[in-house]
Amino acid sequence: MRHHGRQRSDTGSLRIIGGDWRGRRLSFPAIPDLRPTSDRVRETLFNWLQPGLRDSHCLDMFAGSGALGLEALSRGAKHCTFLDQAPAAITAIQSHLEMLKATDRAHAAIADALSWTGEPFDIVFVDPPFAREWVLPSLDHLVASNLLTHHALIYVETPLDYALEALPPPLKTSRDKKTGNVRYLLLEKHP
Repeated sequence: MRHHGRQRSDTGSLRIIGGDWRGRRLSFPAIPDLRPTSDRVRETLFNWLQPGLRDSHCLDMFAGSGALGLEALSRGAKHCTFLDQAPAAITAIQSHLEMLKATDRAHAAIADALSWTGEPFDIVFVDPPFAREWVLPSLDHLVASNLLTHHALIYVETPLDYALEALPPPLKTSRDKKTGNVRYLLLEKHP
C-alpha cells in the first residue's frame, strides 16, 4: 500500500492484476490511511505466494480496499476472510464479492483484527495503517491465538523506516524487499 500523490475526494480504485478477474477495476470508499498495495508490490508478492496459493485459506487482517484478499481469490485461493474496523470498507468488499460471484468463498466482517479469533489460516496479509504500531501486535496475536497453520505464510507491509526487529517465534523472514517508501516482507511459520 502507498499514498498516492493526488487527492481523492470520495472514492479510489484498484485493479486486479492476475487470475480469473485479471483487469477488473473495483472502486472503494475514501477512508483515512487507506492505501491499496501498489500493482508492482502485489505482482511480486503473488509471485512469492503462487506455489502455495491454490486452495489456501487466507486472512486479510486490515482489509481496507480488499486488494490483497481479492487478488488471492482471483488467483485460486479457496477462501478469504476480510477484517476491517471501517464499516464502509467492509460494505465495499461485500459488494465486490457479490459482483464477482464469490460470496461463497469469502467472509467480510467489521472487526478488531487484534482481538479476532477463528480457524487457522495458510496465508495472512498484515498491512495495517502506517500511522499505527500494529505490525508486531498483529504477529503476536496470530501466534498466540493459533491463527496460523503448520507452514503458514505471512505478508507484512510497513513504512520503509519501520524497525521490525524480534519476530515472535516460530516466525522467520523468508523475503524482504523495499520499494519507494514501503518495505514488504514474507514471513514463514517454522514448526
